[in-house]
Amino acid sequence: MKVDLIKRLAMGAFVGCFIVMFVMVLISLQNGPQNVSFDGNTVINAFLGSIVVGWGFSLTGLIYEREDIAFPLQVAFQMGIGMTILFIVAIYLQWMPINLGLSIIVEWIIIACVFAAVSWCGFYIYYYLVARDLNNKLKN
Repeated sequence: MKVDLIKRLAMGAFVGCFIVMFVMVLISLQNGPQNVSFDGNTVINAFLGSIVVGWGFSLTGLIYEREDIAFPLQVAFQMGIGMTILFIVAIYLQWMPINLGLSIIVEWIIIACVFAAVSWCGFYIYYYLVARDLNNKLKN
């Protein structure tokens, strides 16, 4: 159990950092790298915030080990808790520009949901293929 928890924490931190750094690169490319400068506080906050958000999504993935809960409810639980943690961190670290109006907030939420859905689908496909390969090996 401890090893599984450590693996989940490490994977959550890695994926969270990867996604936030990917978004920072996209921002730089959109604005032109010469027009963007991230100061030390921004990078540190992005690093630590992305780890917390990654942990939020990865630790809530433990719900998939409960077979007595329907799969759609498991997905809703993980995404609901993970997105709540993301929004709290985003407001606290000012990733979400709440002072620029409702349309910007809605756009930010949609982009965050797309990133979460793509990440979730990627992990789902990966684990589906791993399970399929294991089942094929067991049949042989």
